[in-house]
Amino acid sequence: METEALGLVQDLDFSMLALFMRATLVVKVVMVLLLFSSFWSWGIIIQKFINYRKARGNSARFDRAFWSGEPLDGLYQQLGDTPKGGAERIFVSGMSEWRRSHRSDGQMIAGVQQRIDRSMDVAIGREAEKLNNGLTFLATVGSIAPFVGLFGTVWGIKNAFEQIAIHQSSNLAVVAPGISEALAATALGLFAAIPAVIFYNKLSSDADRIIGNYDSFADEFSTILSRQLDA
Repeated sequence: METEALGLVQDLDFSMLALFMRATLVVKVVMVLLLFSSFWSWGIIIQKFINYRKARGNSARFDRAFWSGEPLDGLYQQLGDTPKGGAERIFVSGMSEWRRSHRSDGQMIAGVQQRIDRSMDVAIGREAEKLNNGLTFLATVGSIAPFVGLFGTVWGIKNAFEQIAIHQSSNLAVVAPGISEALAATALGLFAAIPAVIFYNKLSSDADRIIGNYDSFADEFSTILSRQLDA
């Protein structure tokens, strides 16, 4: 009897596709959801690496231009209305407010320093929102994917026990398929969650460093403008 059961088990296909096709509807939905979450997470991860690399490159080029000694008005006119990088947009927002604060007699409207700082803070907030966009999804996948996979596992094991009751047998030919399908759901949950957690931490750290550089530049630029106001 045991030899016959082992023979039946050996004839079964335990590939992921076969496990998916044999799974119940609930477990199939769980597997599809986890696969979709994994693919979407990798899409976000790759896009963020590209965006962050571009942001660092744009900031480095702008820093060289900003500290080259070129007049700020000339740099502002060169950038025009379509700045490319985050640091450029912060600079343009501050310079725009600086220019709008000049009166017709050449004097400055009171409170210009506070308005420039607020304008750059708003620009930094927009850049931070762009940099962090999508990271919440990674955090969500990393937090709940194992539990979604565990739900699929519990449901699959329940189905395995139902098969035992139906066939009045607990041999491997009856138990193995259901248990394998159940464990596949847990594996997919971990497959989705582990990269999401790792890269969420990495990308969050990268975003914080980029935003920190923006804050430092805004402080330095504000100091330069403040020096000109005092002069």
